Amino acid sequence: MEKEPLIPQNEATVEEQPTLEELRDRVTAAHQNLLASHREYSAAWSRTRRGKITTCVSLSICFLVLSSLLLGFTTLVYVGLSDDDNEEYLPRRVPLEAHIMSKCPDARDCLHDMILPAMQNVSHLVDFKLSYIGTPTDEDDGVLCKHGPSECLGDMLELCASRLYPNPKIYLGFTMCLSKSYDQIPSEDLVKDCALEHGIEFGALNECVSRDDGEVAVDLLRRSVLRSRDAGVTKSCTVRLDGKVRCVRDGGEWYDCEGGSEAKDLVEDVLEARQRHSREWLASQ
Repeated sequence: MEKEPLIPQNEATVEEQPTLEELRDRVTAAHQNLLASHREYSAAWSRTRRGKITTCVSLSICFLVLSSLLLGFTTLVYVGLSDDDNEEYLPRRVPLEAHIMSKCPDARDCLHDMILPAMQNVSHLVDFKLSYIGTPTDEDDGVLCKHGPSECLGDMLELCASRLYPNPKIYLGFTMCLSKSYDQIPSEDLVKDCALEHGIEFGALNECVSRDDGEVAVDLLRRSVLRSRDAGVTKSCTVRLDGKVRCVRDGGEWYDCEGGSEAKDLVEDVLEARQRHSREWLASQ
């Protein structure tokens, strides 16, 4: 029997909810009606000889209040809906990245203590990515891994999982499963058990790793390692949020964790970054 995924699948009930198109139409209609009313009033007032100052001030205040309420409602409509509804009408997700090594105990602790519990709350708000740390070799376009060739193979298995199953709820759970027994990577029994647990086809995973005599998987790993190098990351595990280092787990200790090293602290930072992106997105519309 397959186990439940580490990150629960959210089953949104949509039967009684208005569609995105309906909500957007309501916002557009309300906004147009409000602007039309204000224009009519301004035109009528401008034709009077003296104007009624008290009425003008009162209506101006009402207009500002209604505009603020409308802006708030628009924010709720676009930001409150699931990002899976329609990406075109939503602000961008917050980049969240964990740089790891597959056979590293710090990576295991980082994923277990911070990344996974945070993703249970904000997976729909972030653009999550796992990247790997190693040393690119120029002479053969390969990669050297700190814990040896078995770690390189573990890295490639996890990268293949993310390529075949891009939903982080799947490949992150698979990676965490391997990390729990990191000393056994890349044992076939371990890989098969973790693949079964998270709905990954072992045959497809094996084919990805061995395709073209391993060149495809090596290329995946090399590009991931170069990404970490270009970001200036050398420690496993390094967590980056919105392009900046958020926290580092190394030698069994957390450091460079401004704002805290617990999952809830990361969740708060993601929500704050998301609100900032939402404000920027609304300003650009």
